[in-house]
Amino acid sequence: MVLCTVLQLLHEWVGPTFAPLVVVFISILFLIFLVAWLRLNTFISFLLVCLFMGLTLDMKISDITQSVQTGIGKTLGSLVIIIVFGSMLGKLVAESGAAQRIANGLMNVFGRKYVQWSLMLTGFIVGIPLFYNIGFVLMVPLIFTVAARTKLPAVYLGIPMLASLSVTHGYLPPHPSPTALVGTFHANMGLTLLYGLLVAIPSIILAGPVFSRFLKKYTQEPAKLFTIVPIPDEELPTMSNSILAALLPVILLAGTALLKLVVAPETVWFKIATWLGDPVIVMLLAVLNGVYILGIRRGTPVKKVMSLLDEAIKDVSVIILIIGGSGALTQMLLDSKVSGAIATSLQHMHMNPLLLAWSIAALIRVSVGSATVAGLTTAGIIAPLVVGSTINPSLMVLATGAGSLMFSHVNDGGFWMFKEYFNLSVKDTFKTWTVMETIVSVVGLLGCLLMSLFV
Repeated sequence: MVLCTVLQLLHEWVGPTFAPLVVVFISILFLIFLVAWLRLNTFISFLLVCLFMGLTLDMKISDITQSVQTGIGKTLGSLVIIIVFGSMLGKLVAESGAAQRIANGLMNVFGRKYVQWSLMLTGFIVGIPLFYNIGFVLMVPLIFTVAARTKLPAVYLGIPMLASLSVTHGYLPPHPSPTALVGTFHANMGLTLLYGLLVAIPSIILAGPVFSRFLKKYTQEPAKLFTIVPIPDEELPTMSNSILAALLPVILLAGTALLKLVVAPETVWFKIATWLGDPVIVMLLAVLNGVYILGIRRGTPVKKVMSLLDEAIKDVSVIILIIGGSGALTQMLLDSKVSGAIATSLQHMHMNPLLLAWSIAALIRVSVGSATVAGLTTAGIIAPLVVGSTINPSLMVLATGAGSLMFSHVNDGGFWMFKEYFNLSVKDTFKTWTVMETIVSVVGLLGCLLMSLFV
């Protein structure tokens, strides 16, 4: 009753056209308050915000709960298989030693002089199948090992690799947020991956090897937060198998997308490309390939391989809930008819949709701290704007993902992980980690704006 009165007051103050928009704005602030200040579980926060928004917009409680259920089902129905398979593949790459083999092999190729580039490429290759937090914990010991071997500062070596991990996390399928954004914006996953690779390259280079040239003065010894025993070289998978396992999703998605651009739709090759390029088929084949060449073929018992896959599901359960919560919020915007009003209002702003998506995602990222929450919440707000727009939906995915990485600071878990692992002060973490994340975000936006001139 009180919330309905609030809506009536808003109607009187700002008019019936803008009152729902104000409610959405207040709801986003409420989400930020719950997640960033109260530290409430993100999934529960999404549900509370949906309830608040629905009651304020004078929806029946039964309609609100129906919207929540529909939103969660629609969002996770198409994504949960891809996300779970992605987690399984990442677990296989991590536990089998494939990541260690890739790092060792690239360092041997590049040598000490270009060791940063080898670590950057390792982060990029391993970062595609690995979820960010897992990739961070897996890669940091390798950075420390290389630092001890080369006598170079750990921060100087670590920034290029972590820039790669950050970009793959924010830009590229099959990571959860980009994958969900592909569905929300009705983009093609293969083309999004291709465009994402083009945008990712300059972002990683500028935020990694170029920026890290200014970081040689950070010579603090890394914190001894963990011990790691490297797997003996003779027990590691081969370099070719390691790269094939990690990059098979990229090969299939990008390859089939390119093939469909050059063959006629009525040909058998187009049908094969469509089948092999389906994200579910891609990830299923990638996991089966990983199970065989990183596990069974090397003599690992099937029971142990399957236990790794079970553990991978636990690793990703929290992310699945966050994506489900964001889907509920998106459905609330649709069912309450607010999404149409948002689209109309944004169109009147005469602002480039890519810049708008990036700006909203960046604002939520700075406020909440979570790149996933920032990207998915932004998509729910601006998705109606994409309908009927001439802007490429794949670029909308990338611009939103780039904005979700903007200015990581004290409300982001990654900020504190970097600070503690690399034994830095808060001030120095801002000068290193936060600047790196900001470069990745801004360069990603510029790349999207440049590509929009051609695609």
